[in-house]
Amino acid sequence: MARYTDLARHLKRAERRRRLRAIALIAPLFLFLLVSFVLPIGDMLRRSIVDTELSEVWPRTAALTKAWVWDRKSDPTPEMFRVLGEDIRESAQTRTISIAARRLNYALRDGRSLVMNTARELRRDTSDPPDWRARLIEINPAWGERATWIAIAQAAGPLTDFYLLTALDLERTPNNKVAWRPPEQSLYLQVLGRTLLISATVTVLALVLGFPVAYLVANAPKRIAGLLLILVLLPFWTSLLVRSAAWIVLLQDQGLINGALQALGIINEPMRLIFNRTGVIVAMTHVLLPFMILPMYATMKAIPPTYMRAALSLGAHPAIAFIRIYLPQTLPGVAAGVLLVFIMALGYYVTPALVGGADDQMLAHFIAFYTTSSANWGLAAALGVLLLTATAVLYVVYARLVGLNLVKLG
Repeated sequence: MARYTDLARHLKRAERRRRLRAIALIAPLFLFLLVSFVLPIGDMLRRSIVDTELSEVWPRTAALTKAWVWDRKSDPTPEMFRVLGEDIRESAQTRTISIAARRLNYALRDGRSLVMNTARELRRDTSDPPDWRARLIEINPAWGERATWIAIAQAAGPLTDFYLLTALDLERTPNNKVAWRPPEQSLYLQVLGRTLLISATVTVLALVLGFPVAYLVANAPKRIAGLLLILVLLPFWTSLLVRSAAWIVLLQDQGLINGALQALGIINEPMRLIFNRTGVIVAMTHVLLPFMILPMYATMKAIPPTYMRAALSLGAHPAIAFIRIYLPQTLPGVAAGVLLVFIMALGYYVTPALVGGADDQMLAHFIAFYTTSSANWGLAAALGVLLLTATAVLYVVYARLVGLNLVKLG
């Protein structure tokens, strides 16, 4: 009995050591994913709903308007005007007025000039005005409008749905109801649809062009297959920026493609192939084509050639044998390539920026613009959430469809 107990103890100790070694081996990978993937996405999600810019600059105004916003039938009180005026003047003295001006400019037309001009006028006053409401309205009548105060209240934080609603082309009305933005202010759902359409088009073209190449490489003799595989991998040795810029040279009016078509007599004058949707699709398909070929090649290489020979020896037509025997076995590679290319195409920024026009920019362009140019981190994060959600939904639908098809074929 004692010997059995000692054996069980040793087994538990050995199992514990094995688990600790396994954890130690995956710990670096876990930390890498946490730092480079989980935390950035978590911070993006946080920025899309957290709004503290205005409350940090105008804390008293934010506190008063946050309490007032729930009673939208009453007018702003004299105390609210006084606190707002004092906050504007103090933030101008501490040089933080631009933060509040930038935040209100997101929700109000000419919100930045409203705040900055008011701060400039109040700094000239040597003493507090007897009536802050009259003084602010004298500087700009917009301070007497309810829409201005509702915008301040909605920006008071610390949580907000303003950025997420804007990313969906929605807004809150003065009655605190969610409604569609006017057509002239609606943009992002259209851009999302454009992004999905371009990505789907590029994916289909990459599949049509990549499948024969992958089949040829997988079934060619070793020496020829090795050379072909090098040619497939060759684009990876060239910068994405260089490859995209090269298409400008090829697709421009006096470029090689238009020159060749004119020399062959196919066209009489140059076609418009650059700075439009055609240029974007051609360049993106070229850049992403290897990502479609390689998964399919790996799958095709693992298919035993004896299956096709057996089907042909039993009297099957080559086309029927290919469709019924070979093609179903390539579906895992096709599914992986389609998913990889589509998801990568969704986040493309450099290629559409170089070879596309104003109506061909994808959602990543606006995320980059709001991140680097206008410093609107909240809207950039909300657009990122929109793109992430759309990708996740499409992935779930795609995985279900592919899973069902594989089960049926199996």
